[in-house]
Amino acid sequence: MEMLKGLLDTLLLTARDVIPIAVILFGFQLGVLKRPIANWHKVVLGFFYVIVGLTLFLVGLELALFPIGETMAEQLTSVEFIHPNLGPDEAIIWQDYLWVYIFAAAIGFSTTIAEPSLIAVAIKANEVSAGAIGVQGLRISVAIGVSFGIALGCFRIVVGDPIHYYIMAGYIIVVIQTFYAPKMIIPLAYDSGGVTTSTVTVPLVAALGLGLATNVEGRNPLIDGFGLIAFASLFPMISVMGYAQIVELLDKRRSVKEQNNTP
Repeated sequence: MEMLKGLLDTLLLTARDVIPIAVILFGFQLGVLKRPIANWHKVVLGFFYVIVGLTLFLVGLELALFPIGETMAEQLTSVEFIHPNLGPDEAIIWQDYLWVYIFAAAIGFSTTIAEPSLIAVAIKANEVSAGAIGVQGLRISVAIGVSFGIALGCFRIVVGDPIHYYIMAGYIIVVIQTFYAPKMIIPLAYDSGGVTTSTVTVPLVAALGLGLATNVEGRNPLIDGFGLIAFASLFPMISVMGYAQIVELLDKRRSVKEQNNTP
């Protein structure tokens, strides 16, 4: 009974969030453009599917992914797991958190691959580029960026470095890459940094950061526990432009080889 009540509450909240979007779209179509809605019954049915799908998705996250993510973050960052035989005169060093870095990289990669917003962007990019931008290639390159970024962010929390040094250095790399990356990939790379901060990634990454900052001695959860999302947004830009640069370089080498082999 309690589960049904929670499902109904989530359904109502989701409908409350989606209905204003429908009102704006229908309002502009009918009131501003003054054009009829083609296949309006399919459009209405599609909005119904969106509301139901988002509801089930959010309930599934609450029941499965969030609890296990928070539990694993607490267990992985506890002293009992990291260094069970810690002596009174010993201190935990950053190398002891190896499994935390591995978990952060793995959870960053897997949640990004499953991110609905990234899937939608990758499909649209493939369509408008006439297949030049591969759906799987874009998703994997973004996931690699998020994976590396979250692992690096966890390392920053462990060692206690100020976050702005990492962010400034990352954006310097982004600016440099912008001058050399293929022009068609630059806007997409910048957008890729935003699509990673959505429903699946944010709660798990935030739980990991707070759990790590809580269990590392001398860290403030408010100051050090947040900031992983910034890494998850920054490094996909680097990885996507790097992926495009590598592909462009390989294409140039292939073209040179073909020219040299042509009699």
